[in-house]
Amino acid sequence: MMNEFLQYLQYEKNYSSHTVLSYHTDLLQFFDFIAITPDQFNPKAVSSQQIQQWVLTLMSDSLSARTLSRKISTLKSFWRFLLLRGYTTLNPTLKIILPKTKKPLPAFFKENEMSSVLDNSFIPNNFEATRDQLILTVFYLTGIRLSELLTIKDSDIDLAEGNLRVIGKRNKQRIIPMGESLCIDIEHYITQRDKEAGTLEHFLFVRKNGQKMYPKMVYNLVHDAMSEVSSLHKRSPHVLRHTFATGLLNGGADINSVKELLGHSSLAATQVYTHTSFEELYNIYKHAHPRAK
Repeated sequence: MMNEFLQYLQYEKNYSSHTVLSYHTDLLQFFDFIAITPDQFNPKAVSSQQIQQWVLTLMSDSLSARTLSRKISTLKSFWRFLLLRGYTTLNPTLKIILPKTKKPLPAFFKENEMSSVLDNSFIPNNFEATRDQLILTVFYLTGIRLSELLTIKDSDIDLAEGNLRVIGKRNKQRIIPMGESLCIDIEHYITQRDKEAGTLEHFLFVRKNGQKMYPKMVYNLVHDAMSEVSSLHKRSPHVLRHTFATGLLNGGADINSVKELLGHSSLAATQVYTHTSFEELYNIYKHAHPRAK
């Protein structure tokens, strides 16, 4: 049943391999707690008391509320699947309450930090330097995810219309507008790439041998570049995505438009940036207004 559930998550729900692995680990941990193997699992033999005892044990291990909430969610999802497939008519997870989690506000880079990186006039005129600079620019000007950037192909770019097509989570497609300056930068890069590296698989961003870039490589170049200008603990591609969203909202963009640009499935995921924007405005007010202190 467990393997069937994991396949359901991967192929029917289109969950990432990382998420599926987390579900797998959580279920194995629960089975180990109730002293059975996955092959011995019988949903009708599991009680809500056993699940509650498992949660209490996890709490005694000083797990964070977020981690604990995820593990409980794994069991809840598993039992919903078992009910859906008719393996059981009882749901012992109904009495289990998720702990409240305090979501941290997303970190973002300051506008002057981004300007220092993107307006750097000392970038060498070679393929790799041009590529790395363009990657930083694309992250900041489009707000796309690392996984989305790595799968961009030349055919996804319409320089004439100024559009970029990306395939997001669960294979959802969205179109992101690009400014004239970014289109010019991409056109220049492609010319240089084709001359110095070529492309074996038609991906936009490639290594010097023409093969597709890998996540750690892109993460490292973003981290190294932003380390030169920012003291943030996190200096990742995802922080550039946060910076994109925060900049739009601080500039007066409609939250629904930001939601569409980010590819969020619900408005709740986008609303966290409004808190960041308000906090930034509050800090400006506090330091600027003579009686705010």
